[in-house]
Amino acid sequence: MIQRDYRWARQTMLERLEMQGIRSPAVMKVMAAVPREAFVDEAQSMRAYEDCSLPIGQGQTLSQPYIVARMTELVLAGESRLSRVLEVGTGSGYQAAVLAQLCQSVFTVERIEAFLDQAKARHRQLALLNVRYLHRDGFKGWPSQAPFDGIVVTAAPDAVPPELREQLAIGGRLVIPVGAQGGGQKLTVITRLSDSEYQTCWYDLVSFVPLLPGALA
Repeated sequence: MIQRDYRWARQTMLERLEMQGIRSPAVMKVMAAVPREAFVDEAQSMRAYEDCSLPIGQGQTLSQPYIVARMTELVLAGESRLSRVLEVGTGSGYQAAVLAQLCQSVFTVERIEAFLDQAKARHRQLALLNVRYLHRDGFKGWPSQAPFDGIVVTAAPDAVPPELREQLAIGGRLVIPVGAQGGGQKLTVITRLSDSEYQTCWYDLVSFVPLLPGALA
C-alpha cells in the first residue's frame, strides 16, 4: 500500500475552513486531528481534503469538510464539549469521529447496515470507544437513549421529523438540512426551549442526499 503524506492537504483544508467562517477553536482542532483519508476508499484518498463531497457507495456521500465543521460548530453553539449527541446517518463514520472528540458519548443511527460495520472498524482503528451504533430507520432516532444535548442529521428530509425534536433535552439543538433535493435545502437549527416550545433558525443553503425511511442490510 502506498503511504501518502496528507499534512499539506490537511493544512490547506484548515486555512480554507477559517476563510469560510469556521471560528470554533475546538472544531478546528478536531478537524486537524481526524484523518479524513481514513473514511474514504483508497481510490478517493488523494481527494479527501478537497472542498467537495465524495461518494462512499450506495448513492451516499461524505460531506465536504466545511459542512462537517459547520454542523459541528452549530451543535456545539459555543460550548467546548457536550455530553450526549445523536447522529442520524452514520455513512462513512467521519462526522461521528469528529463528534466523538467533542462529546462524552455519541449515538449514531444508520439505515444501511454495511455502513455501520465499516464505520465501527474505522472508529476502532482510531481508538474511538465512546461511539454506540444502531441499525434502524433514522426518522425514528434512538428514543431509548434520549434525551440528547445535540442531534446532527446528515441527510435531508422534506420536513423536520417530530420524533427527532422530541428526543432533544431542554436546551438541546437539532442541526438538520431540510428541503427537497434541488429545491433549496436549508441548514436548520432547532433549539428546545421547554417541553413544548422550540426555536428555529435557518443558516446556509446546502445540498444533501435525501433522508430515506426504512432499514437495509
